[in-house]
Amino acid sequence: MNKGTFLKAAVSFFIIATFVFITQGYAEDIKARMKERLPAIKELKAKGIVGENNKGYLEFIGDVKEGEDIVNDENNDRKEVYKAIAAQQGIPADIVSKRRAMQIADKAAPGEWLQNENGEWYKK
Repeated sequence: MNKGTFLKAAVSFFIIATFVFITQGYAEDIKARMKERLPAIKELKAKGIVGENNKGYLEFIGDVKEGEDIVNDENNDRKEVYKAIAAQQGIPADIVSKRRAMQIADKAAPGEWLQNENGEWYKK
């Protein structure tokens, strides 16, 4: 296994393992809300309205703000998850969110908008 593959696997394990340890009821509520929003988010991504930024959050690509409530709710839930993970691990939340952004980018579908480390948008 090369270093890059190992790092990606370690980051994935870290995110998943930590999420499991978040308070069960709290995590289940967030998980349910995020799962419910997923089809709408996929549609917004497919339309090119939103993309995944380099901080682990959804961001509008252009002037069209279709689904603004969905995007805001998703980002708020992600922020809570990142904060909980950060508190458990004793690291800053921005480190958690950036690691999550790398994982999201790896799993993104072709044609989805992503933001690289320099803040530039590109289609996968």
